[in-house]
This record gives sequence, C-alpha cells and structure tokens, in this order.
Amino acid sequence: MGSLAGVVEVVLPVFAMILLGFGAAKRKLVSEEGFKAMTLFVFGLAAPALLFAGGTQPHAGGGGAALALLSGSVLMFWLAVAGGRAVFRLKLGEASLFALSCIFGNSVMMGVPIIIAAYGPAGVPPMLGILAFTTMILLGQATVLTEVGLHANAPWRRVLGASLKGILRNPVVLAVVAAFLWTLLGLHLPDVARRTLEMMGAAAPPLALFCLGGGLAGIAGAALWQETTAIVAVKLVALPALVWGLARLLGLPPIEEAVAVTMAALPTGANAFILARRYATGTDRSGAAVVVTTALSVLTLSALIGHFRGILP
Repeated sequence: MGSLAGVVEVVLPVFAMILLGFGAAKRKLVSEEGFKAMTLFVFGLAAPALLFAGGTQPHAGGGGAALALLSGSVLMFWLAVAGGRAVFRLKLGEASLFALSCIFGNSVMMGVPIIIAAYGPAGVPPMLGILAFTTMILLGQATVLTEVGLHANAPWRRVLGASLKGILRNPVVLAVVAAFLWTLLGLHLPDVARRTLEMMGAAAPPLALFCLGGGLAGIAGAALWQETTAIVAVKLVALPALVWGLARLLGLPPIEEAVAVTMAALPTGANAFILARRYATGTDRSGAAVVVTTALSVLTLSALIGHFRGILP
C-alpha cells in the first residue's frame, strides 16, 4: 500500500499540471501567445539550465541506458516504417512521420520531471545520456527520411545538411552536449553560477507540463483511429518491452534499467506533431497520437514506476 501511495505521489502531480494547462487553454485563462512565450522560456532557457546544472554535477554511468533505448528505438523506427508502408499503404515521407510518433517520447516536458520525481538524483546521469543522443539521432533520421520521401529529387547533401543544422540549433541538445564537454574537460562551475542555473531550471518541470496541457487543448484526438491504435500499441507497450529486454541483455544496473524503460514508455512527444505540421503530412495522425498516448500513459507509467521503485535499493 505504501508503494502504491509513493507512485501516486509521483504521477498524480504530473498529470494534474497537464490538466491545469489544458483547462487554462480551454477556458482561455492563458492566451495562445502566452503559452508560446512560456514554451520558448522552457525550451530556450529553463530546461537547458536544468540539464546543464545536472550534467555538470559529479556522476558516473548512464551510457548503457542510452544504448538500450537508442538501439531499441532505431530498430522499432524501421520496423514501423516498413509496417506503415505495408499495412496502411503510406508513402515514404508519411511512413517516416508515422514511425517517429511510434518511438519519439516526450522526453523534456514529461521525461525530465517524471525521472527526477520518481528516481531522484540517481536518475539524472542515465537521463542525460538518453537526452544527449536520442533527440539528435531519432529526430535526425526521421527528418532526413521524410525529406527524402517528400523531395526525392533533392540533392542528399542539402537534405542532410539542413536536417543536422536544425537539430544542432536545439537548445536542449546544446545544453546536454555542453555539459558533457564541460565535465570531460574537468572544468569547475562556480557555486553562484550553479545556483543561478538551478533556480532557473526549477521552473522547467512544472511549466513544461502546464504548457503541454495547453498544447493538447488544440489537438483533435479522434482522427485516424486505426493508425493511432497502432502507434499507442508500439509506443506504450512494444517499445518499452523491447528496451527492457535490451537492458537485461546488456546487464544494466537497476537504476539505468529503470530510467531507460521509463523513458521508452513516455507518450509521443510534441516534436513528432510539430515535424508533421512543418511538412503538412500526417498532422491529424501525430496530433491524435500525442493526445491518446498522453492520456493512457497515466496507467502504463504508474505501473512501471511502481515496479521499479519497489526493486530499487
């Protein structure tokens, strides 16, 4: 009973913040411009500050979790591309965005606050390892494949260059890479700078969840139910199961296994919807995936966090 109460204490505030954001958007307590400004603050300043401060703390490990999640996600991405083309008769560009919805989790808006709340400071190193690589590689391969599918005659160098440039401008990616280099060079972060970063970073988890709720208010969740059902099955069940198997195969420590599987089980990230909207391809599908997986992840994340909190030392 105590374990269940602990899980509720972690998960319930997360989804309460999402619902508050959803309600604020529906009742127009916060304007669309207000949500855009808050989202820019989260992604451009607060989340990078949080990740850089955490990444420059003394820590060890984390690479195994990233390897398990990245390997499983890349494999599942190409299986989903093949399945989308074979089962739903999608074109290559559409299949790429369909596959991205199947494997790309909401790692910043939900992953960061959930991992910190569920596993504490011990969960930060594996989470940073995951954030460092998954955004660049998973978003990168989907962007390149979509570009190839939609612009089959475009020079591959231009497609690849434009994709990499966009990813490397991502403030979250830059913060994680900067923290890695800072630690690698053995540099010391002054206490005043660390406290400033931690103060700014403390705003990221609640504000990110609030903005996520506001964003969900404008997305229709009933479109393309067959494809959405397939995305839900892969994102919330098949991918976490595959990553869990890979984590066991790699012999990861319990905390790395817990973080890798929990991050794999996160609902579809808003970036999948944003990329679909950018290419005007499969927008309804990606939007529905974000809404439905976020709603159902209340159950799946609660079960996973309850399990891992029960076995972690």
